[in-house]
Amino acid sequence: MKPSQKGFVRLIYATKYSWLGLRAAWRCEAAFRQELVSFCVLTPLALALPVGGLEKLLLIGSIIAVIVVELLNSAIEAVVDRIGKEKHELSGQAKDMGSAAVLLTLSMAISTWVYVLFSNFAV
Repeated sequence: MKPSQKGFVRLIYATKYSWLGLRAAWRCEAAFRQELVSFCVLTPLALALPVGGLEKLLLIGSIIAVIVVELLNSAIEAVVDRIGKEKHELSGQAKDMGSAAVLLTLSMAISTWVYVLFSNFAV
């Protein structure tokens, strides 16, 4: 994108680059594919559940959060790998922290689903 681009043209280019990023993640990242498939399965389920709008938003939003953090983690890994393949403590830390962020977000999503389901459907 040229620095002089403004307004709608800039939005078009930004959208194009976003789609390229999603396509690259789909092509190269198994975890992203799994999470996106989970989103496609769980979103209709969340919409069909007899729960309130806010609860539906939390269920769907928690899955989207996992996907967003996975994309950020994949970006960190790509940059670290681009810098060099040799082992370095800071490179390992960066990758481990990105992975930890995914784990925490996934834990939050699971907790959200368990809480909503059990608080509404417990016998």
